[in-house]
Amino acid sequence: METVEEDVEEYSWREVVLPRLIPVVPHAAPELERETGERRRGRDLLVAIDFGPNSRHAFRWALAHLARIADTLHLVHAVSSVHNELVYNKSQELMDELAVEAFKESLVHTKARIVEGDAGNVICREAERLKPAAVIIGTRGRSLIQSVLQGSVSEYCFHNCKAAPVIIVPGKESNFCCS
Repeated sequence: METVEEDVEEYSWREVVLPRLIPVVPHAAPELERETGERRRGRDLLVAIDFGPNSRHAFRWALAHLARIADTLHLVHAVSSVHNELVYNKSQELMDELAVEAFKESLVHTKARIVEGDAGNVICREAERLKPAAVIIGTRGRSLIQSVLQGSVSEYCFHNCKAAPVIIVPGKESNFCCS
């Protein structure tokens, strides 16, 4: 698996080259021939990922309710250092697992990027770079007062992202585990 690195002032990241899951078809599928515009080209959807169950719930929600076959799912994971190999390897395993799940569930193409920095800033910066149709973020479902006092990545993104944030609050029935 290859890794692409780039260090720009205050913007370090490593692209995760995921296994090629989607077979390359030389001609468009017949059922897509009548499709035009955005539907045919697909959209870019950014999904903020971490190791928590709420992030996984948001990812699965995006696959079930938002993703279409021609879309590209951009997985973004914020870390403290992209040069820490242990952190990078665990993040890469997570991205690989989610890419396989995305292909099996929704037949979408997946790209992954591990970015160094504060999660809220990283997500908004990636949203500005990609200009996605939506930024999907999970949240813990804390109260407004708790979010303001303790800080919240989803709250930060809601106020600072230039793309449309879709904040997924876990319901009572959604006890997703990290399995």
